[in-house]
Amino acid sequence: MTPDEFENHPGWRWCTAQGARDQVLLQGLQTTFREKLEWLEEMQELSGRLQSGSVIYPASAGDAPSLNDSEPGPPKGGQ
Repeated sequence: MTPDEFENHPGWRWCTAQGARDQVLLQGLQTTFREKLEWLEEMQELSGRLQSGSVIYPASAGDAPSLNDSEPGPPKGGQ
């Protein structure tokens, strides 16, 4: 990829404030009214869950994160 191709790549332009606005506008033009309504309903449901303090877990309990799954840290007590 040449430097000119790199600078004109949409992914690079979308990293700017104006590029992000353009990407949102383009996405809005490419989605149907029904898709926008579905997205809005999902975001309202998510917002309600977050405001109520309920935790959102994956579909199956086996996929839920566990405290035991974390990486072990350094030994405590300075040892």
